[in-house]
Amino acid sequence: MDGTTVYNWENNRASPSLNSTPKIIKFLGYTPPQPKTEKKTIGERLLIYRRIKGITQKELAKKLGVDPSTLARWERGRSTPLESSIKGITRFFKGLG
Repeated sequence: MDGTTVYNWENNRASPSLNSTPKIIKFLGYTPPQPKTEKKTIGERLLIYRRIKGITQKELAKKLGVDPSTLARWERGRSTPLESSIKGITRFFKGLG
């Protein structure tokens, strides 16, 4: 990583790669503030979690017991989880804290 890369991140010209995010968080010693999650959709909250952890859709989908394409649709706002999936996602997030 060079100074240009960081400059581009700071000026919103590029975003860190998925596998770089956990390393950046570790370097900083904290997780940078995220947009308020209470006003986010479940898909947006899952996307934020996945990016912070630096995991792929396939990895998170496996943890949630859903197909990766289903998770992708949730994250993009193209569909919403069924009630049974919402319960599982809620348990997943509660298990983190």
